[in-house]
Amino acid sequence: MRNEALLEELTQVFGVAGFEGEVREIIRREAGPYADEIREDAMGNLIVLKKGKDSPRKKRIMFAAHMDEIGFMVKKILPDGTLLLCNLGWNWTGSVYNSRVRFRNGTVGVVGCRGPIEEAKNQVGKLFVDIGAKDAADAEKYVRIGEPCGYMGPYVHLQNDLVCAKSLDNRIGCYQLLEALRDNDGSGPNDVYYVFTVQEELGCRGARPAAEAIRPDFGVAVDITPAHDYPCDLEGSNEVGKGVEIKVCDPSVVCDEQVVRVMEECCKREQLPYQLEVIDQGGTDASSMNLSHYGVRVGGIAVATRYPHCQSCVASLQDIEAGAKLCAAFAAWEF
Repeated sequence: MRNEALLEELTQVFGVAGFEGEVREIIRREAGPYADEIREDAMGNLIVLKKGKDSPRKKRIMFAAHMDEIGFMVKKILPDGTLLLCNLGWNWTGSVYNSRVRFRNGTVGVVGCRGPIEEAKNQVGKLFVDIGAKDAADAEKYVRIGEPCGYMGPYVHLQNDLVCAKSLDNRIGCYQLLEALRDNDGSGPNDVYYVFTVQEELGCRGARPAAEAIRPDFGVAVDITPAHDYPCDLEGSNEVGKGVEIKVCDPSVVCDEQVVRVMEECCKREQLPYQLEVIDQGGTDASSMNLSHYGVRVGGIAVATRYPHCQSCVASLQDIEAGAKLCAAFAAWEF
């Protein structure tokens, strides 16, 4: 993998939905030498433009990879000094129970449950965070109402070229767009907007205003997708290590047939293994781009991951690299 240290760095910084600043600054640093323009909009999206050569067939392509990760926010400090939470994104109560979380200011706590975890039934309101405070006054020295926190999950290698970390959703996509930007020398036929979006986990909020401003001819969400090749409560065809995913459909969007066809042709030209992705739960920034302005033709590029939305997401480095190469090939396609 060309720049695995960057992927690791991206996964380990704090970037809970609505608080993506640390991630954005790494991306700004990495994109700067290769971009023609960089701007940040009012939502906090980072929009990176690489211009193509003059051509009567030039298109505007918008890639969208969300910077945010799922997390929590303090909604109440109890008299005993423990903290009650609300969701920032969709969290499994079971995956966070008895694990550690880190607040944006560096404070660390352990997540417990008020009663048996089996009775929580995915109700985050049943959980609390213990930061070691003696009482509410002591806790308020370290956190306050509205303080965000996120999972702690180190970047580690597993067998067969797999890696595990928190926030692979969607620092994988951020990494892939940065690698595709490096490969774009400006000789291609399209103006390419590499957009690093905010608040995707809260309802794909950031992508829509960015797409309204850009008004792309084609929009491509670059994200992860749940794998189905291990015992879980989902059913489908996604497999880790079997190639990049080309999105066909999810509950939020049906992808444009031409976009899907071009992505398949790109994979064949570049000899990239690929899978067709159809899922019946979840969604991506493709939905917001699709519905922006008077409508945009959209598609999606994804990496299959096991154990998403927790501190221990698992993905294949080979799939990640294939996704970066597909982004670069699609950007260079002459429509």
